[in-house]
Amino acid sequence: MKIKLIKYTPEPERAVAMSARLCYSAAGAEELEQSMSEAQIDKLIKKLSNMGHLSTFEHVSFTFAIEGISRVLTHQLVRHRIASYSQQSQRYVAEHGFEYIVPPSIAVKPEAKAKYDTLMNQVQQIYDELLGMGVHQEDARYVLANATETKIVVTMNARSLLHFFEKRCCQRAQWEIRNLADAMLREVQAVAPRLFTKAGPACVALGYCPEGEMSCGRLAGVIANK
Repeated sequence: MKIKLIKYTPEPERAVAMSARLCYSAAGAEELEQSMSEAQIDKLIKKLSNMGHLSTFEHVSFTFAIEGISRVLTHQLVRHRIASYSQQSQRYVAEHGFEYIVPPSIAVKPEAKAKYDTLMNQVQQIYDELLGMGVHQEDARYVLANATETKIVVTMNARSLLHFFEKRCCQRAQWEIRNLADAMLREVQAVAPRLFTKAGPACVALGYCPEGEMSCGRLAGVIANK
């Protein structure tokens, strides 16, 4: 899995703070952006975060280039609807010798891994044979596995990212999308730490697990490690 933050709104924390201050100021946006001190930005972002007033977080966006993930993951990822996605097309990009993702629970069992690899090889063979028979690439792709490696570009605003992290950094999220969410969180915290101070599974922000009986049972440890 390879994740890189390739673009983001310049000075995202200043942009969020300026947008919030504008609502209560006679001054214009440009004046506020230039005049706000770092201390004022820090104080205002903390206040917004603590109060849950996150509409101004929507003014800043972050774009990620993501590789080495499965179609299983992207089927889950695109359920987060307030985002923009551009995914590698199996209709136009041939999958000769396609890479595939191996779940850890399979990788650690030699017999299971052998069966898994055999099936992936069979899928590859049938895919190639169909193309050789003149079947259109867009139709041959129907035999490809959910494990097939894919690439995607994702853009989300800061508010959508906070919601994404709440759901997908949770221990109950599937391992692959949880790994992706953790990596994306590290990327944005490096460039906008104040916006994502409380980012992570819901228990980090709330201090309790909202999953109820479905809790992972590791609340204290998760909070301690954040």
